[in-house]
Order: sequence, then C-alpha cells, then structure tokens
Amino acid sequence: MPYSFSRSNVHREASSLWQLAWPVLVGQLATVGMAVADVAMTGHTSADELAAVSLGASVWSIILVTVNGIMMAINTVVAHEVGAGAFDKIAHSVRQALWKAVGVGLFAALMANLATLLFDHLYLAPAVSERASMFVHIISIGLIPFAAYRALYGYSASINHTKPVMVIAIIGLLVNVAINWVLVFGNLGMPKMGALGCAVATGVVVWLDLIAMVLWIRIAPAYRQTYPFTRWEWPHWPEIWSMLKLGVPIGVTYFAEVSVFGAVSLLIARFGVVTVSAHQIALNFASLTFMVPLSFGIGMITRVGQALGEGNPQQARFASLVGLSMSVGFAVLSAVFIAVFRHQIAAAYTSDPAVQAMCAHLLLFAALFQLSDAAQVAASCAIRGYKVTRSPMVIQLIAFWGVALPLGCVLGLAPDWVPFAPAEPLSATGFWIGLVLGLTVAAVLLTVSLLRLSKARALAVAEQ
Repeated sequence: MPYSFSRSNVHREASSLWQLAWPVLVGQLATVGMAVADVAMTGHTSADELAAVSLGASVWSIILVTVNGIMMAINTVVAHEVGAGAFDKIAHSVRQALWKAVGVGLFAALMANLATLLFDHLYLAPAVSERASMFVHIISIGLIPFAAYRALYGYSASINHTKPVMVIAIIGLLVNVAINWVLVFGNLGMPKMGALGCAVATGVVVWLDLIAMVLWIRIAPAYRQTYPFTRWEWPHWPEIWSMLKLGVPIGVTYFAEVSVFGAVSLLIARFGVVTVSAHQIALNFASLTFMVPLSFGIGMITRVGQALGEGNPQQARFASLVGLSMSVGFAVLSAVFIAVFRHQIAAAYTSDPAVQAMCAHLLLFAALFQLSDAAQVAASCAIRGYKVTRSPMVIQLIAFWGVALPLGCVLGLAPDWVPFAPAEPLSATGFWIGLVLGLTVAAVLLTVSLLRLSKARALAVAEQ
C-alpha cells in the first residue's frame, strides 16, 4: 500500500527509526569520544605529541572506516532475511561474515602499516614522523577484532537489537579514558607515553569490545532464534564472495570520503604543527556531530531492508524519505551550534592560543557542510538498504576525488601551473572550501539517486 506523509504515518516511522537509531547514536558518540579523548588529552601534553596523534589517527581513521564499510554488507543481508522471515538463514550469514572479517582485518592491518611510509615524505620533523608511525603500528593490532565486532554489530542491529552496541561502546569509552590517563600522562607509576599511550588504549579497548559482544550474544534471550555460535562452520566462499561484492563498494564509498579528509591532513602538514593540530580538532568535532545522521542512516538500512524483504517497496520509500528528513533537520541545529560556539569548542580541545584561533576559523566551514554531510550519508545508507552499492561508490569517488581534493589542492597549495590558482596558498582554508563543495556534490547526486531508485521500485510493484 502507498504511504502518505500524514502526521500519524510520519510520527510512526520516525518513532520506529528513532528506537533503532538512538542506541546506535549513543554508541557511535562513545566510539568517537575515544578519538576526542585521544586528541584532547594529548593536546595537553605538547604540540608535537598532538601532531603525532593527528597524523597517526588520519591513517587509522581511513583504514577503520573502510573496514567498517566492507563489513556493513551483513546489515543489509540480515535485514532482508528478517523481512522475508528467513530466520534459519541468519546464523549461517553471520558465521560467514566472521570469516570475512578475519581476511578483511588482516589485509587492513597490512595496509595500515605500509601507509606509515608516507610520513617520511611529508616535511615532518623526524620526531613527529617516528611517533606517528609507532602510533599506527601499535593501534593496528585492533583491526581484526574490529572487523569481527562490526560483523556482530551489523547482525544485532538488523534484528532490531541496538542497545548492546550502546552499552559496550560506553564501557569502552570509560576504559579508554582511564588507560589514556595512566599511559598518556604517566600516572600510577607508569611511563609517560604521550601519543603511544593513546594507541595502546585503543587497541586494548577494541579487543574488549569484541569479547563483550560475543558474551552478550551468548547470554541475551533476544539472540536465541538466530544464535550464530551453535556449531563450527568452514568458510563458504560463494557466500563470502557475495558479501564482498556487496560490501567492497560500501568500503570504497567510505574510503572515498574519509581518505580525502585524511589526505588533507597529510597535505597540510607542510604548513606546520599549529595548522595540523587546528585542522584535526575541527575535523574531530565535525565527526562527532556526523554520528547523528550516520546513526539515522544505519537505522534506515534496517528499516528499508526489512520493508523490501517483506515485498513492500512503498514502505521502503516512505522510510527513506522520513529518515532523510530527520537527518537534514538535525544538521540545521548542529550547523547553528558550531557557528555560535566555535571558540568555546576550540578552547575545550587545546590550551594553545594559536591553535584555538585557527580551529575556530575552520569550524565555520564545518558548520557550512553539516547539511550536505547529513543528506549524503542518509541517502547513501537508504540506497544500501536496496542492495545497491555501486552507484553510491561512483558518486562518492566523483564528489571527493574529482571535486573536493583537486579543488582543495588548487586553493590550499596554489600551484604555479594552475591558471586560476590564488596568488598565495590559502592553506587549510582552501582545503576546507574544497571539502564543502565536494560534500554538496555528493549530497545532491545521492539524494536524486535515492528518489529515482525508490520511486522506480515502488511503481514496479504498483503496476503488477
């Protein structure tokens, strides 16, 4: 049946989405809170240590988000199985997703460690380059458990159980802050490790998250019907390949966005520690607000996937539009907040006046791209609920690698061979202008793609 935008229908769908999204939101905020704690606590040691964390976290974030995207295939697969009532298939899908996680995690750890070779070519002080490389070497021990945790996370969310994610993430944040306090500052008789203390803390917490999720699934009654650990199962390569075909484009989509942000962090390293640190703080806070529309998006995968599994594309379209509207509505509020309180936000991260001033300036651009960032993540997640992942990948590659990064390089670096480059490099400001425009392109193209896809699926069923 078609769904009208009556107040009761919108309220019902918004309520259902919120019930799924709010525990994910709290969990995501707690997870991002770990990165916030790393930057904020290291920012009160020295500028060199903060720069090391900033650069190391740039590589870590690129790899981590890409792994997350690849593993998100299980969300769509299980949501469709739930919608179709095929509960007997879910345990098999989860077991194969865990095998997939081992391979993805190993490959990601290799790529993360190889990426540290870039630090030798970025005009960095030798001490900062060495600390950033060690940060990545240590923290990469968490990539295999992270991939496995995300497989179980997706399974749990797609059977409508998102609260475990919230509880585990909150506990992880508290443990991370405690270990940071001990190792970053050298408390309780431990050596003062600075940036490396953050890496150790994060690696330990990721392993604890996986153990906690396995125990929760084993104990909680909600998982008994689809419990995945009833028996041993060897890899089933056709199933894993199917999930890779669905997940790799999602991973590339995530990579296209986050790698541009990471590349910007690396490219502006030539402008000094103050610029690098201010950029990382502004990006860190923007990532924090981004967790809200991202959480709506994860809930939308479940809502859209389950509706399609039931054979109801009209409901899937309605869920997509309501979720998109909720995401953009929040973005309006976050944009105003960042613009008004940008100086206070900067001061909360660092006590360095020069870093504070630069950060407050960059936060204005973060406020500008709130709307487009929210729209593009909500639209792309809804499209994934349709098991369509290649077109968002192409759009993201065009928007970020075809628009955002090239334009940012022209404005930020002002190369002599580009006719329309500014007379003087705009430094971080130029790169952030490129990011704003790239996100806008992604938002427009993805929203149009979602509207066309959802309408076509709904009409196809209506005409039968």
